[in-house]
Amino acid sequence: MSSEISRRSFLKQGTAAAIGLAVVPSTVLGKKYGHVSPSDKLNIAAVGIGGMGHADINAVKKTENIVALCDVDWKYAKGVFDEFPNAKKYWDYRKMYDEMGKSIDAVIVATADHTHAIITADAMTMGKHVYCQKPLTHSVYESRLLTKLAASTGVATQMGNQGSSGEGTDLVCECIWSGAIGEVTKVECATDRPIWPQGLNAPEKVDRIPKTLNWDLFTGPAKMNPYNAIYHPWNWRGWWDYGTGALGDMACHIMHQPFKALKLGYPTKVEASSTLLLNACAPQAQHVKFIFPARDNMPKVAMPEVEVHWYDGGMMPERPKGFPEGRQLMGPGGGLTIFHGTKDTLICGCYGEKPFLLSNPDRYLQTGDFPQVCRRVNVSHEMDWVGACKEDKDNRRVLKSAFAEAGPFNEMVVMGVLAVRLQALNRTLEWDGENMRFTNIGPDETIRTVIKDGFTIKDGHPSFDKTWTDPVNARAFAEELIKHNYRDGWKLPDMPR
Repeated sequence: MSSEISRRSFLKQGTAAAIGLAVVPSTVLGKKYGHVSPSDKLNIAAVGIGGMGHADINAVKKTENIVALCDVDWKYAKGVFDEFPNAKKYWDYRKMYDEMGKSIDAVIVATADHTHAIITADAMTMGKHVYCQKPLTHSVYESRLLTKLAASTGVATQMGNQGSSGEGTDLVCECIWSGAIGEVTKVECATDRPIWPQGLNAPEKVDRIPKTLNWDLFTGPAKMNPYNAIYHPWNWRGWWDYGTGALGDMACHIMHQPFKALKLGYPTKVEASSTLLLNACAPQAQHVKFIFPARDNMPKVAMPEVEVHWYDGGMMPERPKGFPEGRQLMGPGGGLTIFHGTKDTLICGCYGEKPFLLSNPDRYLQTGDFPQVCRRVNVSHEMDWVGACKEDKDNRRVLKSAFAEAGPFNEMVVMGVLAVRLQALNRTLEWDGENMRFTNIGPDETIRTVIKDGFTIKDGHPSFDKTWTDPVNARAFAEELIKHNYRDGWKLPDMPR
């Protein structure tokens, strides 16, 4: 094919030879254009393979090549290593990228929350498509960076909140957009999590690091803590240095339906309360209230100011008036979302599953009830991403949780985590989303949190001997939570303009 003929012209005009091909091979189109032929298999690398990473790999392994596997814990990952003996094994994703970069098309990231951003960003700057588990990032700044990198690199991206590809999410959106429940002014969301330890004092014991675990690589950009078996595997979710607690872990499944259906952007106000807030560990239970300003009206429904509530750790919203007696309020999948409309109330479970109207609680919504405007996904969330990886970036399907949407959504989620950690300021915090900052924290204000609970009972009498941090500048503390200071040796790519 002549070098003067552009790829776009070739696709539009075609030739007799091209028409005769069912699929144009990638060797003809050239992978440099961001296109892989549907008949070709992606070469996929995975980082963090012992937990959800294994599930993500299983979703794509039948049709794609798993060429490289990386994990910091080779005991936890052994089963997956054994399942793919021909895939090259790594401890450090950076070495994997250096050695395998030219032969990798796409990367699955399913590590602890605090390393999502750096592993994903480095892949994107190399031009690799990325599927990253939820929450997309550990901080607001990291979410903004991945959103902008997705736009500047043009790679196919997907966050691993698989319910966004489910029919329930589509039905929730179509119900609200049709005007069936009227204007939504309040939303309440809840989860039955955490099901991992939270509300704990930082461990004082230092355990021996297993030979199969590289604790330095697990720690990555976070501060180095002495190893304790309570952190890893899986239970890192409840520790602030590595996870985001029940809110960060589950809101990406449960709050995505409100974010999408109500066209939410940046909240302007947030306030939070919780059980005892500790410096190192997420609390046992939390309540967060977000205020979102009015958005542009849709053809059949207005989008007024709305307050969105989050509950976890056993805290729940009140049962709506008219909710069937004897029925459990918590929805399927351990999640609940209640949309309070001016005409009706819409209720669904985690992932938007089994949505119903309070006016007819014994019937779940189904396709055909409202004008169908959402694309239905007939494959897994992961395989929909695989399909997008093989499409030209200028004509690619709009993925259900591409970073263009998942990035701003995750900013909202992790900003709610910040509100919990800043609750000692005892006020509603005002949020400037565009500039990623709280606007009503004074320059000289200080804040402190509890290091150790110290609750004991002696001779039948309780003692509340808490150990507190020294006061720190509240504004500086908030800024570090918004944009982390990475440990030496770890650095994010620059923010695209």
